[in-house]
Amino acid sequence: MFDLRPVGYVVGLLLACLGLTMIPPMMVDLAEGRGEWVVFMESAVITFVTGGLIALACQNGNQDHLTIQQTFLLTTGVWVALPLFGALPFVFGATEARLVDAVFESMSGLTTTGATVFSGLDDLPKGLLLWRGILQWLGGIGIIVVAMVFLPELRVGGMQIFRSESFDTLGKILPRATEIASQISVIYVALTLVCLLAYMALGMEAFEATVHALTTISTGGFSTYDASFGAFSGPLEYVASLFMILAALPFVRYVQMVNGHRTALWRDKQVHGFLITITVLVVITSVVLTSIFPHHWEQAVREALFNITSIISGTGYASVDYMAWGHFLVALFFFIGLIGGCAGSTACSVKIFRYQILFASIRSQLRKTQSPHGIFVPRYEGRKIDDDVLNSVMSFFVFFIVTLGVLSVALGMTGLDFITAVSGAAAALANIGPGLGDQIGPAGNFSGLNDTAKWLLSLGMLIGRLELLVVYAILTVNFWRA
Repeated sequence: MFDLRPVGYVVGLLLACLGLTMIPPMMVDLAEGRGEWVVFMESAVITFVTGGLIALACQNGNQDHLTIQQTFLLTTGVWVALPLFGALPFVFGATEARLVDAVFESMSGLTTTGATVFSGLDDLPKGLLLWRGILQWLGGIGIIVVAMVFLPELRVGGMQIFRSESFDTLGKILPRATEIASQISVIYVALTLVCLLAYMALGMEAFEATVHALTTISTGGFSTYDASFGAFSGPLEYVASLFMILAALPFVRYVQMVNGHRTALWRDKQVHGFLITITVLVVITSVVLTSIFPHHWEQAVREALFNITSIISGTGYASVDYMAWGHFLVALFFFIGLIGGCAGSTACSVKIFRYQILFASIRSQLRKTQSPHGIFVPRYEGRKIDDDVLNSVMSFFVFFIVTLGVLSVALGMTGLDFITAVSGAAAALANIGPGLGDQIGPAGNFSGLNDTAKWLLSLGMLIGRLELLVVYAILTVNFWRA
């Protein structure tokens, strides 16, 4: 049995840090003169003390080098422990949420899914609204570090193709995480501040701008209104679209640009594919909207750009009820959610680079079929795609499709209708946020689902956010034998 103390030590420290992040919402409620500040004080003490005790108990096992098994457990353990304690303010606070609803909301926040079980957001205490935003903001920067530090090391879903670009110091997981996180954090905070100022400049109040900046840069999608971004209109939608796109691009490229590689972002094949995909989808949607519905061309472009960017990046904002846009666009939106942004960003779902590798492999196979004696090697950004990367990507697609099918069937067995079950499974697994249909679509929420469905969806969010194989690996017998 391998040593679990290094895992416990890091999880304990992160729990203690989570407790400290409950102080800003506490101060907001205290400044408002509401008794809700006590909720965050109690939650902060419980979380900080528990995390501190775990860290102290495991301190003698602290080490710079983690084994592969420890890294798998750490990655999964963090995303299990933090949502449980992040749910405390929802249980103790004004929502008085049951455990299943509180965990669902917290898991949705930290995985930046954006699905919610709460209604009446307009009347909730500001502390709780800010806490929802903080959860997503923390989850956003957390997943960037996981994607750039841990997943390439664990060779998950083809992410090993980015090892040489992630400040690789092979085998030194924790020092490497510190190095990358410190550089990315500065850029992440800077983008958040610029987004906040842009929102305020266009008319948002300071509090609204703060929460929406947190949930935009994290591509999380929690809002301060039941109407989501439908409470705003006009230029704000363009600004939000811009920052959702920026957040869905690989942050390691921003780091490289700051360090002198000015063209790093524009030379990335992922970025090209992502921007081209958005452009094509916006053109198609705009044409359909202007030809079928009484939309002015500017309104059509604006609504198409905002909602497509929101779904493809996994943000989950909605400015309109696109369920009313007709069957073609509704079906299109379902598949848009399964595309995703760039690896190493806050975006969710399958990710652009995996489709690019898949298409490169298909193109190579087609050429081999046409010229059996030729030698055709699939390439990505001019480099040969190694067999282990290709196999890893193919495995990811298989696991994604199988998991989507199993989760959909399981949700259907709880009594959900076909559209709700399938779109809910996709929304959770791809960390999109809203599903389709009247119940969990852009005009609804997940509060009306049964408890079993909510637990299943919470599990789906966790599995999807950690790229499936991270979670599945620790469920195998061989993992624990190693």
